[in-house]
Amino acid sequence: MTVAADSLLARLSGWMRQQDSVLTAYSGGVDSAVVLAAAHRSLGDRALACIGISPSYPERELVGALGVARQLGARIRTVETQEHLDPAYAANPANRCYFCKSDLYTRLKEIAREEGFAVIVDGNNASDAVAGDRPGWLAGRERGIRSPLAELGFTKEQVRAAAKELGLPVWNKPAAPCLASRVPHGTPIVPGLLQKIERAENVLHGLGFTVFRVRHHQDIARIELPPEDFAKALALHNEITGALKSAEGGGYKFVTLDLAGFASGSLHAATK
Repeated sequence: MTVAADSLLARLSGWMRQQDSVLTAYSGGVDSAVVLAAAHRSLGDRALACIGISPSYPERELVGALGVARQLGARIRTVETQEHLDPAYAANPANRCYFCKSDLYTRLKEIAREEGFAVIVDGNNASDAVAGDRPGWLAGRERGIRSPLAELGFTKEQVRAAAKELGLPVWNKPAAPCLASRVPHGTPIVPGLLQKIERAENVLHGLGFTVFRVRHHQDIARIELPPEDFAKALALHNEITGALKSAEGGGYKFVTLDLAGFASGSLHAATK
C-alpha cells in the first residue's frame, strides 16, 4: 500500500473498531464498498451489509454488488424497499431522493433494532458533504445514519485510491445513480417506466459501453456518452436504435445522441 492509502485505511479501520457492530447501507459503488471492506475486516461477523432492492436499482448493479461482497467474504443481505409506492416519491419532485432514502433507512433501522447492530453507516464521503443540495443526505442525518468517510475527511479521489489498494474491482467504477435520475423532475415515476429505462441502458451495456445514461423524455430516449464513444455509437446506430425502439414491454419512438456528451447530473441541471 502507499503510505497515504495505508494511513487512511488505518483511520477508517480504527473508526470501525470503536463500534460494537456496524450495518452498512451498501450499493456496490466504490464508496460503500470501501466502507464495507473496512467494517468486515475490523468486525467480522459483527458487520452486515444491506442492499435496498427496488425498481430504481438496476439488476446489473445488484449482480456486481453481490460479487464484490462475496469477494470480501462479507455478510450481505438484500432488503426490499417500496419508495415507488409512496406518492411523494412517485411525483418525482426535486427532493425525490429524500423519500427514497427515508424508506431505506427506516427499514435498516428496524433491522438494526431487531438484530442489535449498534450503528448504521453509509458511503457518503467528504466531497459529497460539501456538494450542493443533497436530500438523501438529509434523510440519513434525520435518522442517525453515520458517514465515516465524511467524518474522517476522505475525498472521492482518496476513496478511489483506497479501493485500488484494497484490490476492489470497483475502484474505478463510474458513478451509478439510480434509474429515477434519468427522468426529469416533475415527470411522474409511473409503473414500468424505470424498467423501460433499464432495458434501454442494458442495450448499451451489452454493446460494450461503460459510461452512459439514457435520459427519458416521454417518447424520446436521449443517450449521453463521452465524446470519445460517439464514433462507436454511430457505427452501431442500427443496433442501438433498433433495440431501443422495439424493446419488449415497449420501446422509444425516437432515439437521439446528445452531442454535448455525458455529464453526470445534466438532466436536472438543465431544468433549473
